[in-house]
Amino acid sequence: MSYHPKIQRLYLSRLLKMNFENTLSFAQQFDEKDPLKIFRDRFHIPQHNGNTAVYLCGNSLGLLPKSARGFVEQEFLDWEKFGVEGHFNAKNPWFPYHHFGRKMLAEIVGAKEEEVVAMNSLTANLHLLMVSFYQPKGARKKIMMEANAFPSDQYAIETQVKFHGGNPETDIIEISPREGEYTLRTEDVLAQIEKNKNELALILFGGVNYLSGQYFDLKSISKAGHVAGATVGFDLAHAAGNTPVQLHDWNVDFACWCSYKYLNSGAGGVGGIFVHEKHSANNDLPRFSGWWGNDEQTRFQMKKGFFPQAGAGAWQVSNAPVFALAIHRASLEIFAEAGIKNLRAKSEKLTAYLEFIINDFNQKNAEHELKIITPKNLPERGCQLSLIAKKDGKKIFEQLTSHGVIADWREPNVIRMSPVPLYNSFEDVFMVGEVLKKIF
Repeated sequence: MSYHPKIQRLYLSRLLKMNFENTLSFAQQFDEKDPLKIFRDRFHIPQHNGNTAVYLCGNSLGLLPKSARGFVEQEFLDWEKFGVEGHFNAKNPWFPYHHFGRKMLAEIVGAKEEEVVAMNSLTANLHLLMVSFYQPKGARKKIMMEANAFPSDQYAIETQVKFHGGNPETDIIEISPREGEYTLRTEDVLAQIEKNKNELALILFGGVNYLSGQYFDLKSISKAGHVAGATVGFDLAHAAGNTPVQLHDWNVDFACWCSYKYLNSGAGGVGGIFVHEKHSANNDLPRFSGWWGNDEQTRFQMKKGFFPQAGAGAWQVSNAPVFALAIHRASLEIFAEAGIKNLRAKSEKLTAYLEFIINDFNQKNAEHELKIITPKNLPERGCQLSLIAKKDGKKIFEQLTSHGVIADWREPNVIRMSPVPLYNSFEDVFMVGEVLKKIF
């Protein structure tokens, strides 16, 4: 059953802009009116000293869907019953298992079904995609990325440049915020694309910067990159399931993501990729191939010569990881029921309330200010707020943890909090302010 139209109408009528209050009764009243509140009970919320924790770390590891055990248990039962014949005789046959969640995954990232597939892990997928889409030639050999990207992206890009005989010091262009600022201005990114247009082979940005929580203007970056003659790809590790994404309509060449953050598919869960349909018929693209990417009709003929299947599935190299995909399906079905647009609507309000609570604390505790470095503009952020303490940031983080607020610390000085719309409540957000009062 789909809640999309009903929930969307409720949000339009109920979750309009209003004046927030820093009171428990206000938060509870907001929760009571929340049409997505039913989904909190679909997840296991960690406990702290016998009480339910305030879990604000979905940007690092999403929570366990209660339905996941049943999904995985079904595969155990079929493995037990059928052995190898489970590839074709299981309730959910393993041979086509990677197809089962594609429609739901495509909706989350704004793609056609054949343009996405869940496979491998994030950085492995990034390398496989760069084999195809980073092809330095002559003067056009540079890669543009944001400064302070997640380390795995930095390592992957650096080693890909070295693999092609390049010099990371000169062939990687990192775009940094202006002096005294924490986030990038879109006009500065576009200006750098224009400035380096004759040397760019690839533009590869994170969708949401892991440290600042800034959601980049992917549509504008994609358009400018293509005008400059570059290939454009995105790492959506912190964007998939968090921010509105339309990869197909924005003409993005490729993207990849993990599933263990906002997609709630377990530590080290299966990754995913997007390849725009415009590349589907290009069998001459270089790639590191494996048999699961071969045409499904001839896969078991075991012949020499790789013939890629249509769509993103051609980039698969190994058998579908069925047990990891079973957990992934459990989460994707919850997303399909809730609706990504509805979740975004709640996310904006929930994160705005956290911003209000933090600012209210700062007004009353100037000597312990927690500066929000994530953009205030809603289209420029997801549900993460990144905070820098005026002093003793690590101690504040540790005190939050000891009081049952599970946030995230990133060196050198950032506390990250992410109220996830699927399972966080407005009361959770209110309790952050109450714990900060206790700490100080």
